[in-house]
Amino acid sequence: MIAGLFRRDSARRRAVEGLHAAISAAARQPGLYTRLAVPDTVEGRFEALCLHVILILRRLNRLPAPAADVAQDLVNSVFTQLDAALRELGVGDMGVGKRMKKLGAAFYGRATGYDAALDAGDGAALAVVLARNVLGGEGDAAGLAAYVLAADAALANTNLDGLLGAGPPFPEPDAFAPAPTGDRI
Repeated sequence: MIAGLFRRDSARRRAVEGLHAAISAAARQPGLYTRLAVPDTVEGRFEALCLHVILILRRLNRLPAPAADVAQDLVNSVFTQLDAALRELGVGDMGVGKRMKKLGAAFYGRATGYDAALDAGDGAALAVVLARNVLGGEGDAAGLAAYVLAADAALANTNLDGLLGAGPPFPEPDAFAPAPTGDRI
């Protein structure tokens, strides 16, 4: 399936757009915001999108060709969407380039931090980097870290056909919400 898919640019573009849409839907799951404390702000939604894209890129970078091409097309698609979003928010042509440069640096910086913690299998380090980046330094990211670890593990068992066909197997965020604390009456 994959070899035929990438012979035609339009089929490849549709496949990447479908993957991008699935990632965007995962990053908009209400449980991320209501149960795992991701701020429901423009910045929080950017962080959720980056996190999910980074998880997919980690998987694509471990798969054989043409996964590297898909990864590059996905990055291009995501940054094209971010560029359009900035323009919709009213950022002028002169300011878009500077903001895109900052967003790119933020994205790749986060990828480096998340990769290091995930590669080490260090949930505590992952929680620290997620708290700093996604939660803005406020709150406990243990539930979010558990979600990310589960997503990374699920993706490790997915091939390129699965990612492009059924879509990424992201878990349900609500399942990773921290247990309530305090006295109950």
